[in-house]
Amino acid sequence: MECFRIDESGFTGFDLLNPEQQFQGATAIAIDNDEARRLIREHFPKLQADELKYRALARRPANHHRLMALQRALLTHHKCVTYVCDKRFLLLLMFLDYAVEPFYYERGIDFYEDGQNYSLASLLYVTGPTLLGSGALDRLLASFQRAVKEKSPSALADLVAAARASRWRELPEALGPLARFAAPECMQAIATPGVTTDAAFVVLQSLVSRMEVIADGPYRIEHDQSKNLLIYHELLQRYISHEDAITFRQSEIASITFPLKLQSVTQVDSKASPAVQLADVMIGAAIEAVSTLSGQRAGTLDAEKVMALYADHQLIHMLPSIDFKEQKRFRQGTQAAQVIDYFAKKFHKPQ
Repeated sequence: MECFRIDESGFTGFDLLNPEQQFQGATAIAIDNDEARRLIREHFPKLQADELKYRALARRPANHHRLMALQRALLTHHKCVTYVCDKRFLLLLMFLDYAVEPFYYERGIDFYEDGQNYSLASLLYVTGPTLLGSGALDRLLASFQRAVKEKSPSALADLVAAARASRWRELPEALGPLARFAAPECMQAIATPGVTTDAAFVVLQSLVSRMEVIADGPYRIEHDQSKNLLIYHELLQRYISHEDAITFRQSEIASITFPLKLQSVTQVDSKASPAVQLADVMIGAAIEAVSTLSGQRAGTLDAEKVMALYADHQLIHMLPSIDFKEQKRFRQGTQAAQVIDYFAKKFHKPQ
């Protein structure tokens, strides 16, 4: 049975505003350990460490061409998919999901039609820091994150206060439900048990949807034993156990169908799994490249060359875009509202 090995980077739990780790992602590679071991020996014949780690290797300039060659070999000859998201942008999307959309739903408006939520989140991301007043967007998102985590009346009240303290009338479509109405349907959505700002669910859903397409038949997943990936493990188990027959279209190139072809998920010690170590290299390089291109920090490899290694179908990204016409075309006819409702009901575990 085909096996995909997964590793992640940038996990910060519910805190999507961590300034040191702006991006989160994961890579899945269909490769067996014997082939992974051979590739490691080929590209790093003098490696002395017990485990291949991107950060350690990237520190030495002499390794840079070897890291590029290794990634090129993996992307050329093996099934790979890498997912990267801007966590601040993802938090804005979550804000729209829970603090805005329920208001429109109660009034019979499909807030997600043709990706309107992505366009509005992108607009907030780009213009919000100036449009809403100095520091207002940061305070709003911090209050939202806290309200989702604590679900207390005081945290919800602070969220409404943060919305009202901003120049919300500059973008009433996004902030009006809270600032003008303190919409009870939005308060209820935020306080719902199981609703969280943890990005693990979003990362996994995207990876699985792509693995389901590229897997030849039934497949399994192996991932590291890290505490971060314990959340991924639990979610994958729930995916595997889900037996309802249903398909959702998520975008022009993505859909997901249950029951999955995924059969099992196993935790392994990455030191004993060369294949998982290769996934670490892939996601480490991708996160660093996106961080470099965003201007957050300078990476060690040439970021543009790293991204150029990927074919379009090998890279999934959730990043803001103000090309609203393209956003609408890409997400036209998607079932975003149905997906969110279904996944919240079937897979979110009450806290």
